[in-house]
Amino acid sequence: MTHAIRSFVLRQGRISNAQRRACKTLLPKYGIPFAHEQISLEAVFNRNAPKILEIGFGMGETTADIAHSHPGQDYLAVEVHTPGVGNLLNQIETRELTNLRIIQHDAVDVMQHMLPPMCLDGVHIFFPDPWPKVKHHKRRLIQPAFISRLCKHLKHDAYIHLATDWEEYAQHMLEVLDNESLLYNTATDYTSRPDYRPLTKFEQRGIKLGHAVWDLIFRRNSNIFPHTENV
Repeated sequence: MTHAIRSFVLRQGRISNAQRRACKTLLPKYGIPFAHEQISLEAVFNRNAPKILEIGFGMGETTADIAHSHPGQDYLAVEVHTPGVGNLLNQIETRELTNLRIIQHDAVDVMQHMLPPMCLDGVHIFFPDPWPKVKHHKRRLIQPAFISRLCKHLKHDAYIHLATDWEEYAQHMLEVLDNESLLYNTATDYTSRPDYRPLTKFEQRGIKLGHAVWDLIFRRNSNIFPHTENV
């Protein structure tokens, strides 16, 4: 039997009491259980509004800031690591964010089983694990098959926004997205950080040390239709 390559490793990281308590008490309130059936995002958020998927939100501070600053948009955040899920749950509760929900599961499975075709207005993937060793490049999230799959869930002119502080991974991302016929680049190669993506503390430290960050924003071609079989 062949097993799908995972882009993440579930590590036994430290989890605080507050994060553990949030997962127990708040995940039933603000989380969406993984299921092998499609969901209606309009029903989840009880309104018609732009729907943004965030994949791999880390500790969730940026996700909460974006959702708080853009109450007219709804955000579905997907993450596997429990400390980050617990931290973002506490942010949702404290800041009373009605436009943010969490699925604690592998994003590939979520797309395959839960997301309907052409349901997303945007996708955020900020600072995914670069897997810098050549032997681990196969674990990188941004691969042709993944982007092709993701495109099936994008509405016409919906965007994909990637960011990384690893130059070689940025070059790889650019090549993968450039080679996807359903997408077009909104810039020449990389773009400036848009105002809606706040600087993370990690990013600010890196900039002070002279480290660069690369943002890419591609949109789905409105005149090309994806193959949606088995979505």
